[in-house]
Amino acid sequence: MGRLEAKVAMVTGAGGEHGLGRAIAQRFADEGADLILTDVIPTGLRVSSATPPGAWGGVDAVAEEIRKRGRRAMTAIADVRSVAQIEKVVAGALAEFGRIDILVNNAGIYRAAATVDVTEEHWDAIMSINAKAVFFASQAVLPTMIAQKRGAIVSLASMAGKIGSRNNLPYNASKAAVVSMTKSLALAHAADGIRVNCVCPGFVETDMWTSVAREQGKLMGLTPDEFTRQRAVTVPLGRMERPEDVANVIGFLVSSKSGYMTGQALSVDGGLVMH
Repeated sequence: MGRLEAKVAMVTGAGGEHGLGRAIAQRFADEGADLILTDVIPTGLRVSSATPPGAWGGVDAVAEEIRKRGRRAMTAIADVRSVAQIEKVVAGALAEFGRIDILVNNAGIYRAAATVDVTEEHWDAIMSINAKAVFFASQAVLPTMIAQKRGAIVSLASMAGKIGSRNNLPYNASKAAVVSMTKSLALAHAADGIRVNCVCPGFVETDMWTSVAREQGKLMGLTPDEFTRQRAVTVPLGRMERPEDVANVIGFLVSSKSGYMTGQALSVDGGLVMH
């Protein structure tokens, strides 16, 4: 039996073809969990009111992979910035599975800009998805976890939440907020049997890294490939990070093997931030 046998896990932002959400969902399924997978409608895609929920996003492909692994998977298209939509997803999950044991707050976006060029819209977009959504998704599952007297929440922070940056201020601030919320949620709900941790990845080869390399490279006068090569050589372990590197650690954090860990911001970055 896997470490997550008979558990039900919800993963936000799970529809990326080369994203962390997909790797996390696969890891959980391999460990025996059933999945609730959420994502947003891809930008520019027209969807009629008659289109069944979950019929258009990348989450369908991920869900099919989960089912091939012998686990159940439910998909939902939801804007994580909307409390009402997140609450609707949680209600649907409870109707389908009867429980939620694990939440992974994975949904996030990235935008680079010099500090003098950061607009109010830029700030609000980053903070609403990367920080606000983390809190309200956690809040939405808490009543169920409190009633169960157990649960595990893991949020995706970043090494950016522990360091400064010339061109990432809103992003870094949003990830620092995730670290802070993790500690407060862990303290508030330890007595309820709920453990709350976050992971701080480094340079992960995902769909988001494509945006990072393009936007940061442009600001620095580098091509995306040049930017990536510059970053890769700074990693003490000598390579870029893979989604599976992060998913494996999250799989540990939501399992009983980490039962005495809560309130932690765990660096999973190849040695880039050693504190």
